[in-house]
Amino acid sequence: MTQSQTSLNQIELENQLKAIVGDDKVKTDADSLETFGKDWTKIFPPNPSVIVFPKTTEQVQAIVQLANKHQISLVPSGGRTGLSAGAVAANKEVVVAFDYMNGISGFNAMDKTVRCGAGVITEQLQNYAEEQGLFYPVDFASAGSSQIGGNIGTNAGGIKVIRYGMTRDWVAGLTVVTGKGDILELNKDLVKNNTGYDMRQLFIGGEGTLGFVTEATMRLTRPAKNLTVLVLGVPEFEAIMNVLNTFQTNLDLTAFEFFSDKAMRKVVARGDVPPPFETEAEYYALLEFEAETDGHIDQAMSLFETCVEEGWVLDGVMSQSETQAQNLWRLREDISETIAEWTPYKNDISVVVSKVPPFLNEIEEIVTREYPSFEIIWFGHIGDGNLHLNILKPDDLAKEVFFEQCAKVSTWVFEIVEKYQGSVSAEHGVGMTKKPYLEYTRSAAEIGYMRAVKAAFDPNNIMNPGKLIDME
Repeated sequence: MTQSQTSLNQIELENQLKAIVGDDKVKTDADSLETFGKDWTKIFPPNPSVIVFPKTTEQVQAIVQLANKHQISLVPSGGRTGLSAGAVAANKEVVVAFDYMNGISGFNAMDKTVRCGAGVITEQLQNYAEEQGLFYPVDFASAGSSQIGGNIGTNAGGIKVIRYGMTRDWVAGLTVVTGKGDILELNKDLVKNNTGYDMRQLFIGGEGTLGFVTEATMRLTRPAKNLTVLVLGVPEFEAIMNVLNTFQTNLDLTAFEFFSDKAMRKVVARGDVPPPFETEAEYYALLEFEAETDGHIDQAMSLFETCVEEGWVLDGVMSQSETQAQNLWRLREDISETIAEWTPYKNDISVVVSKVPPFLNEIEEIVTREYPSFEIIWFGHIGDGNLHLNILKPDDLAKEVFFEQCAKVSTWVFEIVEKYQGSVSAEHGVGMTKKPYLEYTRSAAEIGYMRAVKAAFDPNNIMNPGKLIDME
């Protein structure tokens, strides 16, 4: 639904929104429209009509009621760190930004839960948990800017999924405003609640298409002790899987990541992080585990030696301090920021762990054959089967031509995803970039039921329309 289809003109719309949230919480200046109308994708130019900043669930409800009355499309905006254009307002929508709904309250030490507004920054929650002697384990490179509401909307994963799972595993309860304008309190923070459909789960990963999350009760856990990091140089991808199996069988890993030599070289070239060791390798694996005793360190070293003897590992380094562990993590975590200057085309895909090697090899073979001038950067959460394929734009190629050619690449990639019964989006949602390819992961029957669910919660199709699924 575009703004031209609403019964309100621009001035009337702004005035009615100001009546709900206050004059200073409605923005139409060019900088605000540009900033809040987009996420980290660069494919769709932002074109919102208004940015509105509610402070309460009731204000969000009033905005949704206004939108229903006048057929106004709404787009939620959190930290705007998404990579699927799920938070892009490209068609004169009203952007609902949750920056002011950033309070943390209701800490319960016995239940290890805390109540968060949708606008709470991930790192803010992590720091709060630490102050309570606890730990919020869902972590990723955008923790300093991503918001809890957006994390829930995309079911964000990150670097510690192998041990702690996805965002949905840490949501005890939700307050949502549906597309009809109803306020729902979902699950009420219960551990056991066997009373039929768990509607909370529909909103986790729903990308705001059914309604907007305004508050969430998040579970916390005990902090990990003496986290230790190993970075290993590996000669071939198949060896990474042998390393994963060896360490995972014997140690309780908190993370297992991989990245290609091309990815590491670009990070190191920035000059902020040194290479882990002099030996060059085709791939690198990063492992993290709790070293609660010297015995855990000894065991890790023994496993490392076994991997070297088997020819699976060429060299390696183990962190000796928290600072060194952080620097080793930067080799992996700085990749996305580093390659951003090359306008990467990203694919966030997954298969079951056992199928990863042939899956990756097939994809790389096709891309290398068809587009030999494209540089391919691989990294990802290999411990849970999540691969990030990044194709870098050549300097002499126009952005529009590059994205057009990459769309063809995506079709081939997703055909391979379908062959291996994987997912076209592992952790970044569908948005607009993955929507044309949803059928490679979801059956026609599933998509039909998804449309039916959308129609039940949002009959006027005002909640983030054009994302995830189309209603035609």
